Amino acid sequence: MEFFKKAKPFLQPADIGDYLKFSACTAVILQTVLQFACHTQPTVAEQRGIAIVYNLTKFTAPAFIFGILYTTTRTTLDTAGPPNWQQYFRTAWQNLGWPTCIWTLMYLLLFHICHQTRPYHNSVTFLEQFLNGNAAPHLWYNTMMLQFIILMPLFSLLVHWCHRQPSRGWLLAGSAVVVAGGWLFFYDAQILHGPHASDWYWCDRLGLSFGLYGIGGMLAGIFPAWWERQLQRVGNYFFILFVGTLIWINWEFFQLGLPIVLARATYYKWSTTIYDLIVISFISYYASKHIQNHPQATKKVHWGAQLAYRAYLAHVFWLQLLWNLGGQLLVTRQLLGGVVLLYGLTWLLAFSSAQVTLTLSQKLQARAIK
Repeated sequence: MEFFKKAKPFLQPADIGDYLKFSACTAVILQTVLQFACHTQPTVAEQRGIAIVYNLTKFTAPAFIFGILYTTTRTTLDTAGPPNWQQYFRTAWQNLGWPTCIWTLMYLLLFHICHQTRPYHNSVTFLEQFLNGNAAPHLWYNTMMLQFIILMPLFSLLVHWCHRQPSRGWLLAGSAVVVAGGWLFFYDAQILHGPHASDWYWCDRLGLSFGLYGIGGMLAGIFPAWWERQLQRVGNYFFILFVGTLIWINWEFFQLGLPIVLARATYYKWSTTIYDLIVISFISYYASKHIQNHPQATKKVHWGAQLAYRAYLAHVFWLQLLWNLGGQLLVTRQLLGGVVLLYGLTWLLAFSSAQVTLTLSQKLQARAIK
């Protein structure tokens, strides 16, 4: 209990960005469990069920980016004075940089089975695997999202350029849609259905390819009142839009045939992009309602959001451990029950370890200051 008493700074009200980050982390853990489940030779019906649930969760990286930019804009960028960048990057390194380096090294050195594309065989390929997110199947998210932290001074300039001027906000939003459309066309022609499907995989790691969601989160943070009004107007239609786009992305995915290969479910399609924007808006709509009606309960969401990044880094470690301790046999014999149990245990262990490691780092920091 001493560990949890140290988390008092987290007991603050949440904002919409916290709901998005917490939801994204919770969903991405399920994505990884489903990826593991595909290695147990499921039946055709089971493969289709896995694919539908997997596509249901195919909003995680965009939601996390939107949430990061929303919260950072509201708390750091959209302020009267210039941000304290030295303090910002020091905090970012403590909260994101160190955990990333430690977990990446652990995956590289201890879990060779998790390495993507190819194992490292010398110092150059080791560094390549470390930087491009190939140390484990989930770290490409990490490589891409950290770019947004580094680019935050650029977003700060855009925030002050748009400050309280809706016309500039519309211009920036329109430009982001045009650039995103160009990227989707390029990705479809050259990578997804083009000649560079295998050798240009690193394009998935480019943070600018998710710039639409970063710009969206930033604009929502600059104009929060307008954003919430639009959510209220569309609120009654979210379920219809959600179901319609989910059917769309699953129909496209099933056209690829059997066996189901979850790696083919890409973010870089119009159907998935529209689905992601609808899910982000739906979570934001629910969050605004929950914040208004249950302000005290939002503190738990804020706590979860603060631990989300560390839990996300750790969850493949715990899942791999559980998988080798009988999880694979359980999922092979009973797919649904095994997936549910593995998911619940992985989520619990990931967030618990995130709390413990954060508390330890806080204690070490406090001791170093003394």
